[in-house]
Amino acid sequence: MLCKEQGITVLGVNAAYDILMVCNLNIYELAHQLLSRRKSDDVSDLFTGWLVRSGLLMRWRIMGTGPPSFTEVDNPASFAENVILRIVNYNYYYSLNAWLLLCPWWLCFDWSMGCVPLIKSAADWRIFWPLLLWCCLMGLVYQALCSQDSNKRRTLTFGLVLLVIPFLPASNLFFRVGFVIAERVLYLSSAGYCLILAYAVGYCSCHWKKHKRLLRVTTLTLLCVNVARSAQRSQQWRSEQSLFASALSVCPLNAKVHYNIGKNLADRGNQSAAVKYYREAVRLHPKYVHAMNNLGNILKERNELKEAEELLSAAVHIQPDFAAAWMNLGIVQNSLKKFDEAEQSYWNAIRFRKKYPDCYYNLGRLYADLNRSIDALNAWRNATMLKPDHSLAWNNMVILLDNTGNLAQAELIGKEALKILPKDHTIMFSLANVLGKQEKYKESEGFFLNALKINPNIASCHGNLAVLYHRWGKLDLAKRHYELSLRLDPSAPGTKENYNMLKRKLEQRQRAVG
Repeated sequence: MLCKEQGITVLGVNAAYDILMVCNLNIYELAHQLLSRRKSDDVSDLFTGWLVRSGLLMRWRIMGTGPPSFTEVDNPASFAENVILRIVNYNYYYSLNAWLLLCPWWLCFDWSMGCVPLIKSAADWRIFWPLLLWCCLMGLVYQALCSQDSNKRRTLTFGLVLLVIPFLPASNLFFRVGFVIAERVLYLSSAGYCLILAYAVGYCSCHWKKHKRLLRVTTLTLLCVNVARSAQRSQQWRSEQSLFASALSVCPLNAKVHYNIGKNLADRGNQSAAVKYYREAVRLHPKYVHAMNNLGNILKERNELKEAEELLSAAVHIQPDFAAAWMNLGIVQNSLKKFDEAEQSYWNAIRFRKKYPDCYYNLGRLYADLNRSIDALNAWRNATMLKPDHSLAWNNMVILLDNTGNLAQAELIGKEALKILPKDHTIMFSLANVLGKQEKYKESEGFFLNALKINPNIASCHGNLAVLYHRWGKLDLAKRHYELSLRLDPSAPGTKENYNMLKRKLEQRQRAVG
């Protein structure tokens, strides 16, 4: 009621029910009075009571007095320069919505981005459908307003109101909407369609008694077909994969459909297939910056850096405030050793998104590669301030301080990080290394063992713990953890050499004892 576009239409439907059923007004007579400028106290009192009961003004204030902004790909007809073209295409959209009510076969989760090409010429045969729609509507309106049967008049009028009013927010009449077709806006309108259809079936059964059996069979068949279609559509909505795949046959020219299929494939680890759909999305819509960004990311991971740089550069050129694309471009430029350009790209990302911890983290990695240790630490510190549980930033600070010989500060940072991330085994491992170098063997051992409790299959953790025991003089424990490390990773650098040194030391000890 307070958020979605269908919400306000409920109030409109209630108001219409109030006027037609509660107040029992004849719409034809009311319109005649208003047009002839004859005001009556009864009409004025009814209108005042209706306004109070409906609460439309309150809902409008809650919603806000200004509509949101949309782009041309969301609703291309509303951006047509020619007013006639806009009107024709809007009416074509109405006819498509009417067809979805009558025959809900071609259903799609998104109808934007070329799914429905614009009518640009009077020779386009699709102009026939809006004309047919208005002929049908005018016929229904005439029956609703001019019928002598009050029951028929009220039923058809309310059916039309229930059909039309819930659709008004999607009609582009009052403000531009952010879609071409959205099936959700037909939920309430379908009630009006069902009411009119039910009345039509009842009317026909009374006047066409010879064909009553045929009418029953037809109605039952229609009901069964729609139930089956609903069940099929519900099945398609059970997963993103089936939903997006179902849209491909309905809107093969929709770039967003290809994008969503690609994203779903990438999320499931099938990057090769995702690339194919991302490329098609970019081909169908050359300014689709989100598809460019995601495709650039995959190419970056596949080390196809040159093409990734071209795609991401194009994305930020099309949309200069696309912070994620700027950051990803910086990562690619860093990999290509274009350090100055990478730094500028990171700062552009931060300029357009002030709170961007991942970008600060990557900026810190760039500074670390350039041996700008203080700048790297500041960048990672900013990342942890914006996102206190940013494990990689905390861990990199500990490692950098360790590598630069600032062991006391590294210890402080590591312990500060573990207060926020008490079960992060990577930080435990890094902190244990720092404590071991300070010869705080007991404390270092505790962190190594805690890390191994969380993840017992870390070869490097077993190897470094073995080195700690080796230096501490606990040779049997050192031997055990060297062997565990080599079992998990036989090619671990330095572990085999350290293990051989330990074995020679143990042999010397045995000979000395013997």
